Amino acid sequence: MKALLFDLDNTLYPAEKDLFSLIDVRINRYMEEVVCIIPTDVDGLRRRYWQDYGATLQGLVRHFSIDPEDYLDYVHDIDVSGRLAPDPDLRQALDQLPVSRYVFTNGSREHANQVIDVLGLQGIFDEIFDIRIANYQPKPNPDPYHNVLQKLKLDARHCVMIEDSLSNLQTAKKLGMSTILVGRGPTADHVDQHVPDARSAAVALLT
Repeated sequence: MKALLFDLDNTLYPAEKDLFSLIDVRINRYMEEVVCIIPTDVDGLRRRYWQDYGATLQGLVRHFSIDPEDYLDYVHDIDVSGRLAPDPDLRQALDQLPVSRYVFTNGSREHANQVIDVLGLQGIFDEIFDIRIANYQPKPNPDPYHNVLQKLKLDARHCVMIEDSLSNLQTAKKLGMSTILVGRGPTADHVDQHVPDARSAAVALLT
């Protein structure tokens, strides 16, 4: 084990904080107000883009030629501190891990830094790998995983992926990573460990 890859949203903080609902509203507004998509078409398009491309952003780039940087700035313009607070217990648990720690997210680096700052996790992670790592291709597409491994100069077998998404963990497992699922709900055969939260994941990694 040489690298720990932590997802960001709904992994470093509980899904019950419902931070993504704020982003969700911003995505809908972007589609309606910036891209000028008819409001009644938005939900259907988002479902189709998630199914076809893994993220709304990819659908909008492919079908409407939007500027992905403009999109990322717009949808992540939210009040993170209104939903999250410092988590000293998580910081202590992560700080004890004797392995390099990274954030690997489908969000933007700027959003990740906001979340990290509000949670009080500054200095805990060696690097942030965001949606830009593979030309805005999101997890579970294998391209961002390959690019992260290339950046780290590591074989997948030396990495652990900590995530709340079963589909994202499935790609990690196929590549040879160990996998830890964070959160409530069902598990799957490609999950090595299932824990309730990120602190529990850190504790499990120490044992």
